[in-house]
Amino acid sequence: MSEADAPAAVAESPEPRPPRETSGERIRTAVEAVLFSSPGPVREKDLADLLDATPAAVAEAVATLAANTDSEGRGIRLEKVAGGWRFVTRPEFDGLLRKFHEVTERTRLSLAALETLAIIAYRQPITLPEIQEIRGVNSASVLKTLFEKKLITTAGKKAVVGTPFFYRTTPDFLMRFGLNDLEELPRPEDLDADLASTVEAREIAAPTAAPPSIHIESEPDEADEPLAEG
Repeated sequence: MSEADAPAAVAESPEPRPPRETSGERIRTAVEAVLFSSPGPVREKDLADLLDATPAAVAEAVATLAANTDSEGRGIRLEKVAGGWRFVTRPEFDGLLRKFHEVTERTRLSLAALETLAIIAYRQPITLPEIQEIRGVNSASVLKTLFEKKLITTAGKKAVVGTPFFYRTTPDFLMRFGLNDLEELPRPEDLDADLASTVEAREIAAPTAAPPSIHIESEPDEADEPLAEG
C-alpha cells in the first residue's frame, strides 16, 4: 500500500477538562486556609480560579465561614473589604494585641489630611489645583503625605494647560476605612442628617450643658500654607 493510500493520522483530541467543583462545603477548608494565610483581601474570582471551583461554590464557602466567625465566641471574623475577603481580629481586642505586639504608637491622619482625602474620595479623579481651590490653602505637602501612606495614587493627566495629574484613592484607602468599594462611602446628605440628629439629641439630653472640648492632633509637617497670590 502506497503512502497515498495510507489512512490519515487522526489528531489526538485534548483530554476533557474536569468539571469545576460545585460544592462549597468541599472547598470550605481550602478557602479558609487561603484567606488565613493571605496578607490582603482575596477576591472570590481569584479563589474560584485557584480552587477550580464555580463562583457559586466559592460564595457558599465564604458565606459559611463568615457565619461561623460572626459570633461573640470568636476572636476573628471574616470581612469583605476592597473587593475581596480577609480575616481580621475583633476590635475589642485592639488593646490586647497592641500590648502583645508592643505597638505603642497609633498612626493618625491630621485634620488637613483627612479633609484632603475626603475631597479626593468624593470628587475623584481630581487635580491638585482643584483640591486647593476647594480648601483655599496649599495642599501639596498633605498630598505627599497621603501618597506616602499609599492612600492615593495618580490617575492620568488632565488635558488643560500644565497637564496636572489626576488623583484617586487606592485599595489601601478602602482597607484603611473598612470599605468594600466606593459605593459604600456615606452620602453627604446622610452625613448632614446624622450630624443634625446627633446635635439635636444632645441638646434634648442636656440643653444647658456646655459642649465638650475636642482636641484634634495635627501633624506639624502637614501644616497648611496659604496659596500664593498670582
